[in-house]
Amino acid sequence: MNSLIKTPPANFFIRSAPLLLGAALILAILASLCIGVYPVSFTRVMQIIGALAWPSPLPDDVPWTLKEQTVVQVVRLPRVLVATLAGVGLGLAGAALQGIMRNPLVGPDIVGVSSGAACGGVLAMLFSLPAVGVVGFGFAGGLLAMTCTTFLSRLIRKSGGETLVLVLAGIFVGAFFTALIGIIQYTADSHTQLPSMVYWLLGSFVGANPSKVAMIAIPTLGGGALLMLLRWRLNLLSLNDLDASALGFNVARLRWGVIFLVSLIVAAQVSACGIIGWVGIVVPHLARMITGPDHRRVLPVSAMLGGGLTLLMDDLSRTMFSQEIPVGLLTALVGTPFICFLFWKTQTRGWNEQ
Repeated sequence: MNSLIKTPPANFFIRSAPLLLGAALILAILASLCIGVYPVSFTRVMQIIGALAWPSPLPDDVPWTLKEQTVVQVVRLPRVLVATLAGVGLGLAGAALQGIMRNPLVGPDIVGVSSGAACGGVLAMLFSLPAVGVVGFGFAGGLLAMTCTTFLSRLIRKSGGETLVLVLAGIFVGAFFTALIGIIQYTADSHTQLPSMVYWLLGSFVGANPSKVAMIAIPTLGGGALLMLLRWRLNLLSLNDLDASALGFNVARLRWGVIFLVSLIVAAQVSACGIIGWVGIVVPHLARMITGPDHRRVLPVSAMLGGGLTLLMDDLSRTMFSQEIPVGLLTALVGTPFICFLFWKTQTRGWNEQ
């Protein structure tokens, strides 16, 4: 009887988790607009955002100053949006990859997608291509890296356990594309191109502007919407290919479709702000701790948690240190201990007992 009484609140929380986390993410975005070297009150931020959302002729005696409007609208708002969208995309990409590969250690940076996208982006920067070219080259590099990882994992599957096959293949492919990045940097101009390449690869939201918001928003929201439409099919792929095929699904087509969307999302993120590591592998596990293994809820919760995590890391990088630290370094500091614990847990207890 006690278990029957306790079950409904838990189920209600799980069903409501995406909405609750979405509301928390909106509050986090507004709070991030308040903090910085020049603090702005929450009331002023709400007034400025309200004026931007519902434009109308403003009176001469607006309650905020020009400096406050410039800080919120021009400096912080694009950066906060880019940081949030980057985390949303990485959370979705990581959850989708772990679902289709049935592997808890898979993530965009682990399987080489981030390295491939970074290689394509650096190559575009070497040729001084515009932002569209950086996204295009990044997408091609990410898709090529994921393809190489998939086929290589099939070759080495007989030499290792199922759980570690994709990890090993991703390490090999990621190392190859990292070497290509080094070669491109070696041939780049050391005065004009190399410094921007190095800082970009560290992962940072410095210099965010409306064009970067559009660069990351269109692929992330478009590809993310398609992944959300496919989220119930990911539950079938989480079982095995034979059961999914028996239900009439083309498993190979579905898997490659998800890989295509993941590569597009990661390429947009890398092109806009460099490599933000570990978010795509850490966030899906946190989401499963909240909702369980059902991808209908794991994907939206991963998106909200990913956006919140990158936003938090960006807030720390620009407020806690006298000199701003690239966000990619902070996410690596947080994610590395977590993945070590996860690796130990999966080796000792198994994926199904997480």
